[in-house]
Amino acid sequence: MADKFWYNERTSEVEQGPQSLAVDRLGPFDTREEAARAPQKLHENAARWAAEDAAEEND
Repeated sequence: MADKFWYNERTSEVEQGPQSLAVDRLGPFDTREEAARAPQKLHENAARWAAEDAAEEND
């Protein structure tokens, strides 16, 4: 796991290898760039899931 990357939500920094508490980390990711984009990806996923839920409710 030392070759993976995590996004630390508490510090807003990317870490290589699991350095901080699991509760503060998002990941693992294969690249530093993917980890840096984690908050944006979470927002995109949440929006997509909300839209899917709304569509199901309207069916």
